[in-house]
Amino acid sequence: MNALQFQKKLLSMQENMMNFALMLTANRDDAQDLMQDTTLKVLDSQEKFVDNINFKGWVLTVMRNIFINNYHKIVRTQTLMDQSVDLYNLDVVNESAFDSPDGAFHIQEITNAINRLNEELKVPFSMFVSGYRYNEIAEKLGIPVGTVKSRIFFARRELKKVLKDFRHS
Repeated sequence: MNALQFQKKLLSMQENMMNFALMLTANRDDAQDLMQDTTLKVLDSQEKFVDNINFKGWVLTVMRNIFINNYHKIVRTQTLMDQSVDLYNLDVVNESAFDSPDGAFHIQEITNAINRLNEELKVPFSMFVSGYRYNEIAEKLGIPVGTVKSRIFFARRELKKVLKDFRHS
């Protein structure tokens, strides 16, 4: 696929990308930022795309990875914050869901839910969310790829149960 075809294909996906970004962020401004970041990353990584790969799946995977990496930055920032500070009296510069006190609470809630998973599920899930591929996780943990996939599946299922009210709050 030449550069022009690649760009046209990417432009034709804007609606899909926005829908996925909204699902991930639940905030229109954050979704637009995520979409822009993804578009830039995809254009920068054009040479990495292999023609026989599902283009839509590849682009949405790039978006998901950017979202996850941003989430990890936020968690690290939250971890470094002094927990004795009154979060409701902070001078919040950016009003995105993750930077607000409520967003910080939700991130902590998600982090706590992940930390409560048993080690068998938590380790592969955390590695996956950190950007490791299934085969890399399998190799590092010395277990079959199918086992890695099933443990990640069970971790997601457990987190969905524990955080079922999260999206509605």
